[in-house]
Amino acid sequence: MNADSPDGGDPQRSLERLWGRQEPGRRGPKQRRSTAEVVDAAIALADAEGVQALSMRKVAEAVGVSPMSLYTYVPSKAELLDLMFDRVLGDTADPDDSVIGWRDKLAFMARERWALCERHPWLLDLAMHRPPLGPNMMRKALAMLTAVAAMGLTPQETGLAADVLQDYITGALRTAREAREAEQLSGLSDEQWFSIVWPVLEKHLDPQHFETVSRMSEGRRERTRSSDERTARFEFGLQRVLDGLEVFINRRAT
Repeated sequence: MNADSPDGGDPQRSLERLWGRQEPGRRGPKQRRSTAEVVDAAIALADAEGVQALSMRKVAEAVGVSPMSLYTYVPSKAELLDLMFDRVLGDTADPDDSVIGWRDKLAFMARERWALCERHPWLLDLAMHRPPLGPNMMRKALAMLTAVAAMGLTPQETGLAADVLQDYITGALRTAREAREAEQLSGLSDEQWFSIVWPVLEKHLDPQHFETVSRMSEGRRERTRSSDERTARFEFGLQRVLDGLEVFINRRAT
């Protein structure tokens, strides 16, 4: 699946809109909608159909304006994606004073990102090598840097540590989404699929050579894949990533 990239837009024009200069000019007839309404409509469409199915025409129809009129609110789809991304980031919380220590702060932010992408799966389809530097994005970056600054690492190591955590979150989210899509396309749950393929595969596996595989398959048959189970898997991996960072920090300290 190709990622939608905001890079096709004008970065200066996008930043102006992200930081408050979002409304159309005052010349001509008074606009019936606001830019915020346009962005909210686009988010609702992306939630329902995916970001790749999103078009300026569909957004225009959703807010009740002509496609040409929509361009007076948002110059292009690229800038619209920027505004959508920063808008949904605003729905996430930052760790407050009750969250103590870098480990708990990073875990808090990771869980917020997990929950956000569960609500808006299309976020995974955006190419974020150059994320839109809107107010909510900068707020999240500040929270992350504040947390990792307490690790006692060099600036380069701090950035790499943040990248490791972000890469894990993105990978876990993609795996969870692929599981949901496989079930939707096949009409089979993971348990149903496994119950079909395993008896056939078991006939061809030498138990002496695949004893570990057999034990793992027994555990998989007993485990029901659900939203709670996906969240538990994410939490397990998150804690192991944080364990690794903690070991690295302790080694650097000594």
